[in-house]
Amino acid sequence: MKKIIAVVLLVLLTASLALAAGVNTVNSTQARALLTKTPGLVLLDVRTPDEFRQAHLHGALLIPVSELQNRLREVPRGKPLLVYCSVGARSASAAKFLASQGFNNVYHMGDGLVGWYRNGYPLEGAAVNR
Repeated sequence: MKKIIAVVLLVLLTASLALAAGVNTVNSTQARALLTKTPGLVLLDVRTPDEFRQAHLHGALLIPVSELQNRLREVPRGKPLLVYCSVGARSASAAKFLASQGFNNVYHMGDGLVGWYRNGYPLEGAAVNR
């Protein structure tokens, strides 16, 4: 009985640590504030190369979500990450994956680049430069 209780406590402790090290969902306004107040913040765009060419955040690293597992070594460890896509679905999945791989301080922009654009925040890319 003591072993069962110990195992249950260990599982609960592990689960609570996983949640504590999980993903922080922010909106585009909060993401913009993070950019100004978080030194070393890495912007990770998980959209396709075509989407990236059209518009992206200045200084963003492009690793499409479909390639993330194979290109994981390209994601800087030990730095806070802000993961984004168009509307938040792909970035949510990518952010959860990164957290499961031991990345800390992972932020996911829930309203995506669409939210960023709707707020009038600056973008780079072919569609922006027309």
